[in-house]
Amino acid sequence: MGGWGELSLAFAAFLASHAIPARPAVKARLHRALGRRGYLAAYVTLSLAMLTWLIVAAGRAPFVPLLPWGAWQAWVPNLVMPLACLLIAYGTAVPNPLSFGGAGNARFDPERPGIAGVTRHPLLWALGLWSAAHAVANPDLAHVLLFGGFAGFAALGTRIIDRRNRRLSGMAEWQRLAARTSNLPFAAMIAGRWRPRGRPSPVRALLALALWGALVWGHTPVIGVSPVPAPF
Repeated sequence: MGGWGELSLAFAAFLASHAIPARPAVKARLHRALGRRGYLAAYVTLSLAMLTWLIVAAGRAPFVPLLPWGAWQAWVPNLVMPLACLLIAYGTAVPNPLSFGGAGNARFDPERPGIAGVTRHPLLWALGLWSAAHAVANPDLAHVLLFGGFAGFAALGTRIIDRRNRRLSGMAEWQRLAARTSNLPFAAMIAGRWRPRGRPSPVRALLALALWGALVWGHTPVIGVSPVPAPF
């Protein structure tokens, strides 16, 4: 199977693989059956499998160029992905009750929000940066649909999570928790509501570097295209 039919089916399967297991009733049953760690492992494995299929399906779709391609476009993801890796490294498994990907949220200090001071949604912004950068580097219809869809999902997701948290915790509590944070990266710092305190974790910086290196190294064997841009 190939062409637009496979890409459409892969999109539908990807969305379903994220939406259905996250529904409260389904999630509760899966937690009981698999345990919390088992659920997370299964969810991540399924998500990665669906993402891989979606990327492969986009490569098999008919090639319909939207813009002429220039060598400079290959530099865009190479410049943006280190920032995305930093957001992932510093935004995963840290106290952050304002978005997903947090851990130990009871330890969250609204006066010292950590990465949430940069942005409440570091993982969604990492997804958005990855998507937008790769859309620039792949200006054909299938890949613009693919990466543009991810970028739209990330942008919409930040608003949906904020709205849900305001509803669940109440406006007063949400404002207390989010007072020194912002959705738009660094907006809280520019507005004077947040200032970084202390030194960033060097371990997480090394994790970001390792993640970036793994992505560069694995890009050719997994995707089939070298991410290393040609010189201007």
